[in-house]
Amino acid sequence: MSDQSQDPVDAPIIAAATAEAKRLASEQSSKDKETCEKYVRNGLYRNVTVQFLYERLQRLGCNPPKNLIRCLDCRDSQRGGGFGVVEEIDIVDSTAGNEKISSDDLCAQRKKDIDALLAKQRDSGTKLRLVPEIYLCQQHLRNETHAHEAMVHELIHAVDMCRTKMDPIKNCIHLACTEIRAENLSGECHWLREIQNGRLFTDFSGHGAKCVKRRAELSVKANPNCADKAEEYVDAAFERCYKDTFPFDRHPNLR
Repeated sequence: MSDQSQDPVDAPIIAAATAEAKRLASEQSSKDKETCEKYVRNGLYRNVTVQFLYERLQRLGCNPPKNLIRCLDCRDSQRGGGFGVVEEIDIVDSTAGNEKISSDDLCAQRKKDIDALLAKQRDSGTKLRLVPEIYLCQQHLRNETHAHEAMVHELIHAVDMCRTKMDPIKNCIHLACTEIRAENLSGECHWLREIQNGRLFTDFSGHGAKCVKRRAELSVKANPNCADKAEEYVDAAFERCYKDTFPFDRHPNLR
């Protein structure tokens, strides 16, 4: 009975608290987006590696659109960013009926969504493509360096899609190779980064290759087509793709 007597009093308090929580979350999301977009602008105009990759894309004949890199709220996803979105194309009529995902929903595409598209690909007259778009998860960027490393990582994927007939949806070796290259060339496995992540205190020898392999395996596992044998795919592609520094003459982090 005591609970019932408190209901009329509790209801407005709960409603006010909920409204305040939503307001604070909206303010934080706006701040995160503003900070992320500043990082992206600085990367495009000041980071020589980002600028180099943009230039190489243009030389390869793939002119990056103005809005290639977006800052998005990735909600519960713990990713720092990502490349591309799986999109359905109707084989019978490619000009109508395509199910496109809005740019604001890129981060919402989870394993179950991709599984459903893959099942539809098997069972009906549709095919899938990877739309080349880059997004940064604005609430998970630690600092500007982290943002620029994420930009370089995703731009390596863009270069790989531009220079080859890569099919990372169905070809797991292709996916493993571009993930190996992106992890290796982005700086995300630099020894300072590994120290910050607490992984070099007892395992310094060969840390770069170990880090690249570990992170590439996690990325390959995110593709339902490749998840079961991710380690095998990374192992098969590793020796060749770890050495491949294109479009750089040498590894960009070697001074």
